[in-house]
Amino acid sequence: MGFREMIMLLGNIFLISICTLSGNASEYGLQDARWISNCASEITTEADMYHEYPAPLFRKAFFVEKGKIRKATLSITAAGYYRATLNGERVGDIYLDPAWTNYSKRVYYSEYDLTSKLKSGNNCLGIALGNGFYNPLPLRMWGSLNLRNALPTGIPAFIACLEIVYENGKIMKVKTDDSWKFASGPLLKNSVYLGEWYDARQEIPGWDTANFDDKTWSRVCVCDGPGGKLQPCFFQPVKITDRIEPIKIDSHESGIYIVDMGTNFAGTYKIRLRGNTGDTIVFRLGERLYDNGSLNPMTTVCGQIKGAGMGGPGSPDIAWQTDAYVFGKNKEVWYSPEFTFHTFRYIEIKGLSYRPRVADIQGLALNTAVEECNHFECSSGLLNAIQKMSVRTFKSNLVGVQSDCPARERFGYGGDINAVAESYICNFAMRDFYRKAVYDWVDAMNDSVFVDTAPYIGLKYCGISWESAFLFLQDILYKYYNDIAIVREMYPLDLKWMDKVARLHPEPIINNGLGDHESLVPVPVQITGTCHYLQAAGVMKRFAALMNDRINEKRFAGLGTTIREKLLETFWKNPGSGLEKVNKQTLYAALLYLGVIPETEKQAAVDSLVASVKRGENGHFTTGIFGTKYILEALSQAGLTQSVFDIVNSREFPGWGFMIDRGATTLWETWKESDNTYSNCHPMFGSVSEWFYRWLGGIRPDNEHPGFQQFYLEPQTPAGLSYVKASYKTPNGYIVSNWEKKASGEIVYKITVPKGTTAVFQTETEAKTTVAIRSISKKMKRQIFDCQLGGFKEMLEGGDYEITKKNR
Repeated sequence: MGFREMIMLLGNIFLISICTLSGNASEYGLQDARWISNCASEITTEADMYHEYPAPLFRKAFFVEKGKIRKATLSITAAGYYRATLNGERVGDIYLDPAWTNYSKRVYYSEYDLTSKLKSGNNCLGIALGNGFYNPLPLRMWGSLNLRNALPTGIPAFIACLEIVYENGKIMKVKTDDSWKFASGPLLKNSVYLGEWYDARQEIPGWDTANFDDKTWSRVCVCDGPGGKLQPCFFQPVKITDRIEPIKIDSHESGIYIVDMGTNFAGTYKIRLRGNTGDTIVFRLGERLYDNGSLNPMTTVCGQIKGAGMGGPGSPDIAWQTDAYVFGKNKEVWYSPEFTFHTFRYIEIKGLSYRPRVADIQGLALNTAVEECNHFECSSGLLNAIQKMSVRTFKSNLVGVQSDCPARERFGYGGDINAVAESYICNFAMRDFYRKAVYDWVDAMNDSVFVDTAPYIGLKYCGISWESAFLFLQDILYKYYNDIAIVREMYPLDLKWMDKVARLHPEPIINNGLGDHESLVPVPVQITGTCHYLQAAGVMKRFAALMNDRINEKRFAGLGTTIREKLLETFWKNPGSGLEKVNKQTLYAALLYLGVIPETEKQAAVDSLVASVKRGENGHFTTGIFGTKYILEALSQAGLTQSVFDIVNSREFPGWGFMIDRGATTLWETWKESDNTYSNCHPMFGSVSEWFYRWLGGIRPDNEHPGFQQFYLEPQTPAGLSYVKASYKTPNGYIVSNWEKKASGEIVYKITVPKGTTAVFQTETEAKTTVAIRSISKKMKRQIFDCQLGGFKEMLEGGDYEITKKNR
């Protein structure tokens, strides 16, 4: 039977969106496909948006000829989230796709290789759509912020094309158009923040298989889509990155069960359930328990909506995370939410007629699947726990955007990026993700005011210290990955952005915005905001030099001098009486970190910083989102890594060890414990992880040699620590920096320098210190150096080395 005859025979099963072509398959992609939806009218009444609106199911039957397929690629994206199936089986292992963007400006599409999945004869594509951030509920966060007022919104829609290339050169395309069909599915409600309501009584068995009879289904509507440019996804998608087994299940009240996952994380869960038709099982999720063992969901409540009417018409009184499953005819099922994610350690389950088993529940950690390619560990169990806690927090806050918290807000705040972007890079391969973040900022910004997040969600009060993430991410990409292309691409916009800063702040001192968020002692924006302005001037001076733009290089050098002198005069030489109640830790650390203090006065500034730390509670840091990064670095640069280590390795308040001792498995938003307001999964204090790599591992980039073509290797060996193992993946390969203190008093360093790069190895020495270097890879004899008080420095070319340091 020929191809045309098959079309006639199959009739309505073989629908008109298939065309046979010859030529280069790469010419086509999504360009001939159309956006389609379920023809629903957009709801305008806020209260009505909380009613049941089943997530639509879409299907397309098509016929595949006999003969070998060279390549079959499904390109697909959505305004909202999608799940794709082929012949009833899930396509790929990606979740919550596409990644959140400003859908009116750009939408990323994913591609799936279905070459081995297609079968000769009848096949069927099935698509389910969820709301995602394209159709959010009109929740009024903090009583006022409605995402629908800032985000592009609409009825979820999708666009797709399955391109099949046969060995004989024929190309067949199954693309979205008005020939697809749809029906309402069993997912009656779905919200990124509030969760899902799944009614299995509404399931349609076999709906996404080829032989299903869809004559009662409706034709789709072709729509305009969200308006953004379609672009291939170049960064890692969201996947299940860990499967977490519960540690126990308790019951503090009859019929209510509390599942303890053992750790806090962002994601979902899957659970085996038993019940009868109509039985409803309700799940609530949270980070904490009350003293009586019941669930405390209050640190994960969306936008602090915790009272009747606060969230607006139709909103729940308390906007906690919840899911529900209603049994259909199947008495035993596996259930897992699809179009939402939660942040939780504990799951409360109501509605079961039996006690659930640990073996029937599994946590599914969901995050952008960046490569976890770097490693740090040491002899301190507490530091290892802090590192593990930091990494878990970082991953939980990577779901398409780098968020401040993955429950209450989920927004891509620039301040948090500025605080911990280098910590993320120390642990993961972040180049592609941070490139995506730069484009998010391009789409979020405007010419008249600073915005706080990308994508933009309506907040614009934090100021330069947040929006500057757009610029500083470019600098980080250049420094760590030698990504000069992003600098070249963004440079014209960078210049416009600096012009905007100058318009909004004609004086060098920044006078509005948010300061050192969650510092235990107030820090005005005049300090941190102006420091970020100075940092921006320095970045632009480097960028101008890279672009051979001598006029602007001179301009930004002058701007930096002006800001530096004003900071020096205002906050160091002649500080006013208004600084008496300012957090001196952040103040002195920031001035040292940004190079404001003249060389001749640095020791005085260091002494002032040390004195301010001693005045802090238990002699600990009291700094906030930016000051913590500054103080870790400023004290270490001053040769005080022992003091920093003693604080980091302490369990006293305030500190990371205090969090650990209070049961934290992810970083808190505040030094003080919060069981009601503040997030228990917040990355901003994770700058300590960067310190582990930079100072205990000693691995630091050289700004003059981007991409680790040349880098510093200066591991510190504080008392109380007997070994460190650190590795970092550069564009040229792995840096390894391991050291161990031997019983003989020697310190042995085992180092790998990537081929084609150079490490500047440095270590402190006493009056009579011997340093021996042996090149393992080159099989050379040991070189022995007798050193004096001060330090030892050696250039190490690519290879493996063993270095022994001993005080005679």
